[in-house]
Amino acid sequence: MDFVLGGVAACGACVFTNPLEVVKTRMQLQGELQSRGSYRVHYRNVFHAFYTIGRVEGLGGLQRGLLAGMLYQFFMNGVRLGSYALIESAGYIHTEGRVSAAKSTASGALSGVVGAVMGSPIYLVKTHLQSQSTSTIAVGHQYQHRGMMHALVAIHRQHGIVGLWRGSSAAVPRVSVGSAAQLCTFSTCREFITDLQMFSKDSWLVALSAGMVSSVVVVLAMTPFDVVSTRLYNQPVDQLGQGRLYRGFMDCFSRTLRMEGLTGLYKGLGASYFRLGPHTILSLLFWDQLRNVYHAYGY
Repeated sequence: MDFVLGGVAACGACVFTNPLEVVKTRMQLQGELQSRGSYRVHYRNVFHAFYTIGRVEGLGGLQRGLLAGMLYQFFMNGVRLGSYALIESAGYIHTEGRVSAAKSTASGALSGVVGAVMGSPIYLVKTHLQSQSTSTIAVGHQYQHRGMMHALVAIHRQHGIVGLWRGSSAAVPRVSVGSAAQLCTFSTCREFITDLQMFSKDSWLVALSAGMVSSVVVVLAMTPFDVVSTRLYNQPVDQLGQGRLYRGFMDCFSRTLRMEGLTGLYKGLGASYFRLGPHTILSLLFWDQLRNVYHAYGY
């Protein structure tokens, strides 16, 4: 049941944050492997990107890939949060009754790896769909999928089952780093806030406060991996399914750093926080409250 609760919580958060995921994806692809000033800037910042996409493509443009996004959140976070909940319930993240930073970090990373591998095909399709746009504001490689199922079938038909897991080499470090940072800081902060007795033990404000702290740590730790992941998933491929721009995670990381500098790895940082911040806060809050309700009824 912990897996279902984790998935439902993440889907609830996704409905609100998907437009910011579209904005983040576009900003991370803008100026790919080009030095600053050598390309046309369609999106000056997160607010301008939000306005531009809404003006040119309408509400549908801002909610591109919503179904794929929700399905990805359900599978990836269902497995990730569900696995972590089982590890936490078994007491493996505690040392002498207190949350161990090392154990919770390792547990978060492990559950993140499992979730990343499970959800990778859906994330691939989600990235393709969210980068698709009207030619006047297009960035990155433009796939021509008509929807989630069309994309899955087309990729499978052309590159086989292995093609659906293309880019997973970036998804594993991305999600494991993000998951370790998120769940470790959330568990530690929740325990710390409870000890301060600022709110009642079962108050939703405890989870909300811990989620707010966790969101900042997640964005700072995860954004470079997120940029690399987005680019690997979205790059064009040849007939053999090999990337035309990057050979893998380290190649993408080093070329982005060399061509665009450190700021290239933090492209879309503002959009990342506006997306990951609320998503982290909402998903952790929903997850914590759903678990409280579930256990309150004796399940």
